[in-house]
Amino acid sequence: MPNETRRGWFHRKDDDDRSAATPVDGVQSEPASEADSTPNTRPDGAVGAILSASVDVPGEDSAAEIASDAPVEAPPVPETALSDDHAGQADADPIAPETSPVPVPASTVSTEAETPLAREVADHARRRQALASAPLPLPDRTRVFTISNQKGGVGKTTTTVNLAAALALSGAKVLVIDLDPQGNASTALGVEHRSDTASVYDVIIGDSPLGDVIQASPEAGDLSCVPATIHLAGAEIELVSLVAREQRLRRALDLHLKQMEEPYDYVFIDCPPSLGLLTINAFVAANEVLIPIQCEYYALEGLSQLLKNIELIEKHLNPELNVSTILLTMYDSRTNLANQVAQDVRDHFPQQVLATIIPRSVRVSEAPSYGQSVIGYDPGSSGSLSYLEAAAEIARRGAPIIEGARR
Repeated sequence: MPNETRRGWFHRKDDDDRSAATPVDGVQSEPASEADSTPNTRPDGAVGAILSASVDVPGEDSAAEIASDAPVEAPPVPETALSDDHAGQADADPIAPETSPVPVPASTVSTEAETPLAREVADHARRRQALASAPLPLPDRTRVFTISNQKGGVGKTTTTVNLAAALALSGAKVLVIDLDPQGNASTALGVEHRSDTASVYDVIIGDSPLGDVIQASPEAGDLSCVPATIHLAGAEIELVSLVAREQRLRRALDLHLKQMEEPYDYVFIDCPPSLGLLTINAFVAANEVLIPIQCEYYALEGLSQLLKNIELIEKHLNPELNVSTILLTMYDSRTNLANQVAQDVRDHFPQQVLATIIPRSVRVSEAPSYGQSVIGYDPGSSGSLSYLEAAAEIARRGAPIIEGARR
């Protein structure tokens, strides 16, 4: 396209010629020199306003100077303007022309520390400092938790593994009993659970001592695991014909704890997503129930039925059982549904729900594929910090017996 027809960034050439030839009132027009006839390349419009605010564009007078080949000399400095002390310095160093710095928007400086990323980093640092400054108390007796919810995919295994790892890192002695035939807790803790491995199936069905099947987890120093194998899938049918079928896990666990010189501080039993005999064995063996609840509607539907079953087991099989802890998991603060579910659960169970909420986190999902908990996989992630805070809250709560928990 010819230069004469361009618009926006450049003036039309004939417009510049007309503006140079048109006299101003009261001013005698002069013939345009070669420097004056140079097109003004200053941008117009909004873009030109932005560039003009930060870049000094030479005017007509300076354009003639730039166009000429003669060097620009600094203006003479009067002798009276200089003191005796600075006279020698003025002779030695020529005065450099002043240049105005490019202005920096004030909003960039003031809001740099208020970005979402900066706020998240500061929040993580504050939470880590709070966790490090307050050591966790150890219980005076073994606390046995059953982590249960008949709905699948609410974070039972993830909660079991990460709470156990967090408490073990704080100095507690922790045992995880994998009672789910899928064996996901065994995988996350990095212990062997192939079909020929001695597992919890041999304890419940074969009457093997619990100590013979315990494996040390590489996740933490005092963290151990009773693995689950595929054979556990048929245990539901085999338990039907056995004597005291609901008490088998409890008897094995109580016997093992009595034989230990230093019993475990915490025992976590990971249950399958059902209310069968394996889950009943876990309820009978425990004295506390931890219910993870996903912050979605379906997770609330089966909660009332789960609480009724816990009440029946407490009445007929285990009088010490109580719902001590409810943990909200997979929380997404961007959705109104998650906020509503969390508020509904807090309204119905104000004393059981932990203040800590486990957010949705990619790191939490990635950790099991590496045979680790999220605390070992990425200690600085939001999921890791949340589980550390939840473990600290559980440790400081003790084992409360709260009336009205069984609704």
